[in-house]
Amino acid sequence: MILIWYHYIMKLINRDVDYSVRALAHIAANAPEVVPVTLMEDKLGVSRPFLRKILQKLNRAGVLRSKKGRGGGFVLARKPDRIFLRELINIFRGSIALNDCMFGGRLCQNHKTCLLRRKLGIIEKNMLAEVDAITLKTLIA
Repeated sequence: MILIWYHYIMKLINRDVDYSVRALAHIAANAPEVVPVTLMEDKLGVSRPFLRKILQKLNRAGVLRSKKGRGGGFVLARKPDRIFLRELINIFRGSIALNDCMFGGRLCQNHKTCLLRRKLGIIEKNMLAEVDAITLKTLIA
């Protein structure tokens, strides 16, 4: 069961989510200092345009705060224990839904009574509870 969850979660962690976690960890390690993009670019080995796109998305979502101008950069908008992996996945991938019907959006006649759907719903609920417990603090500890 855990292997299934791990496999699915790893599919949710795309490049944007991965680099957002890395950038947030770097910013958290330098708190309360404002961290310039140029320092993160060198440390993370990510191109500046790609990193800026990620950081701006996190800023718009309220995960980061930006400081413009000379000495500018980014700081966490919240403490690391209030930034959740599921939130980052939602920002970059959209909401997590494991229990989609195999008929590609069409509802079959058994949609409400489907035993497989019910079992998968239980698995999804348990897995999402585990994902909800993962914070930036737990990832950098």
